Amino acid sequence: MASQRSEKTIVDIAEELNLSVSTVSRALNDHPNISVKTKERVKKMARKLGYRPNAMAAGLRNNKSKTIGLIIPRISMFFPAAISTIIQNKLQEHGYNLIICQSNDSLEQEIALANTLYSARVDGLAVSATLYTTDFSHFDVFKQQHIPVVFFDRTPKDYNAKVIKGDDFLGGFLATEHLIERGCKDIVHISGPLTCNLYVERLAGYKEALQKYKLPYKKGRVFFHELTRDNAWKTAEKIFSQPPFPDGVFSSNDTTAITILEYCRKNGIKVPEQCKIIGYSNDSRTEIVTPAVTSVDQYPTTMGERVVAALMDLIQARHPAAYRHSQEIVPIQLVERESTGAKEKARKN
Repeated sequence: MASQRSEKTIVDIAEELNLSVSTVSRALNDHPNISVKTKERVKKMARKLGYRPNAMAAGLRNNKSKTIGLIIPRISMFFPAAISTIIQNKLQEHGYNLIICQSNDSLEQEIALANTLYSARVDGLAVSATLYTTDFSHFDVFKQQHIPVVFFDRTPKDYNAKVIKGDDFLGGFLATEHLIERGCKDIVHISGPLTCNLYVERLAGYKEALQKYKLPYKKGRVFFHELTRDNAWKTAEKIFSQPPFPDGVFSSNDTTAITILEYCRKNGIKVPEQCKIIGYSNDSRTEIVTPAVTSVDQYPTTMGERVVAALMDLIQARHPAAYRHSQEIVPIQLVERESTGAKEKARKN
């Protein structure tokens, strides 16, 4: 009967090399008092024996897991996927690992994930909340234990934590203003649920642009639902079911904008001649559809870098005063393409 494989420890390495356990430990941790030759011998033997450092045990000793938790709505969405990659890469530069969790836009799942990550002893937490999170008290335990929490993109309004978000009001305003400047006078806005800060602010920007150019706000021209392809198709059927048809559509995400474009193509509605379309996020798909879709770039790289910088600052501070509410705004940029009658260019703000 084969003997059961046992996990090798630094004791086994020490015995093989006739060194003390403390010397082996220091060598594995690149202690400056250990010679390069000894470090190389120890690490070579560690590889030969299949030694694996016990990160959990080390974390319990020094009260640091060197791990950050990340909760995002869906990994399949362009913006959360892009920002997750940036956050992971930047954290690795600081010597931290990342646990990525997706809530699937379920508040119940978000609460469960917060509890799981707390139990996993993460050193910090980055969160983009669900569409329906209005009570953020399930994150209180992190603050109580001085574990940093940084909210980004989908964020709380009055919760005592660091918030990093895009300039969604300006994005909504510029998108609508661009359509107006292109000659649109009857603009549909397709929004997500108003339980989410993104859509509250983009709607406010849409209204502000209409007011600036003295165009009426019509409740019947604004639609609220999760911004999926199926929902977008149903909305397209409503807005183009009978005249007068809108001459512009501002969608709060690119999936919806691309779906509206597809509907128009299939139903003989010329874009941009009869209807101009603009989306939000600057998903890479907006460049490869025909016509290419105008969109608002949220700069996921910049936001991801700022999330990591905030976490590192808070982890080093570890003081109650560091957990007060503060807000950081990431600039946005309107990228003009053929769906609004423009050759591709960017308008900086």
